[in-house]
Amino acid sequence: MKRIYGLFPALLSGFILMLIQPGAPVLAGDEPRPPPEARTAGTLGPQVMRAISQIQEMMSPEDPDDPVDLAGAKIALDELRERRWDRMNDFEKSTLLNFYTNYYLAMEDFGGALRTFEEMLTIEELREDTRRRTHRSLGQLYAAEENWAKSIENYEVWREMSLEEDEIVFKGLSYAHYQLDDMDPARDYWLDYMNLALVNGAELGRDDYAYLNGVYFTLESFADALELTKTMIVKFDDPTDWQNLSAIYASLDREDERVQSLNLSYLRGLLDDDTRFLNLGQSLAGMEIPLSGRKVLDDGVAQGYLADDLENNTILAQLSMLGAEYDEALEPALRAAELDETGNSHDTLGYLYYVLNRYEEAAEAFRAALDRGGLEDRADTLLFLARSLLELDEFEQALEAAVDSAEAGGEQEQNAARNYREFILSNRQLHNVIAERRADAIDFYESYPSLID
Repeated sequence: MKRIYGLFPALLSGFILMLIQPGAPVLAGDEPRPPPEARTAGTLGPQVMRAISQIQEMMSPEDPDDPVDLAGAKIALDELRERRWDRMNDFEKSTLLNFYTNYYLAMEDFGGALRTFEEMLTIEELREDTRRRTHRSLGQLYAAEENWAKSIENYEVWREMSLEEDEIVFKGLSYAHYQLDDMDPARDYWLDYMNLALVNGAELGRDDYAYLNGVYFTLESFADALELTKTMIVKFDDPTDWQNLSAIYASLDREDERVQSLNLSYLRGLLDDDTRFLNLGQSLAGMEIPLSGRKVLDDGVAQGYLADDLENNTILAQLSMLGAEYDEALEPALRAAELDETGNSHDTLGYLYYVLNRYEEAAEAFRAALDRGGLEDRADTLLFLARSLLELDEFEQALEAAVDSAEAGGEQEQNAARNYREFILSNRQLHNVIAERRADAIDFYESYPSLID
């Protein structure tokens, strides 16, 4: 059950009776008693005054060491009502019902309090200030019972009767409309509450701003949410608000500012989960500063937010490759190859070795990738195997890999493989010519005579 802020202290303080001053009794003498006037008198009769005083002492003893006797107070209230209700004037009835509401609220019997407040409204000559307080309290209690329509109804009656506005009423109206998915009045009433609180010299807390921001998000009023979030950052410097700032920029399609605000959160040490570390790292790569992204992710690993798994090692390797730091990419690429059940990570490892001119290790990695299978592009892997083998002057194996590449791919891959096959053949021919010429040169070469006899 959702409850309005400050519900129970506000209700209790609204109905705790002040020290009761009995009015002077009217002596009957020989004159007839005038019952109509007595029914609407604004004072407590002596018998009611004594009973109420005893009940008040049970519920709120003067000596703080004396125990509160709520059970005894309830018995006394019931006895007073049964004995004198029909003879009570309207002020006595409202006073008795006030004590009933105090009892029910103290017992957190909100149903009993609701019924009592509703009964109080049936009193014909109920004082106007009491009627106003009753509607205000009903607004709060119906909210506690999640009867949002009745809560709004009573709050609005209170506003019609009152010459002044009230912070609790504005808050209650906003919250009730929020629960009914009626966001425009929820926003407006909360702004009224905040403005009134500031006028009254109150200090608004972060929760007050956060609630309004939640309404803005629901309404997709991201421009308003942005300005409010900036204010919250200045006032409270809370990590959640820094994180929300980047989310708002994303909603406004302001990508550069989104990344900048997320990076500020990182620099302030506010990133606290793997999603945000990955988001920032990959976003920096998207802004063509992949090595900065790699640094962020390395920090995430060091702090324990990023797991030593296949996905994260793959991303670390890719960011270094995008920054042309191929040596730095080797460690996470090797780890990813260990963890990958498919051959894709071995394919990446083979490419790294290839660009580092480590062709034997490249060919070995490409063969491992083909053996494991599950490749995203088998034809491409075979073509790079052919490239590695060509660099090792293993022409026949390179030709075989190029033929396999053509068979594994579509038309585009087949054309690329056929072209590379021709390249291998021309390189083999050139290699053979050079070898023959080298052999011929050796045959015709005559060494100089020894200079030593």
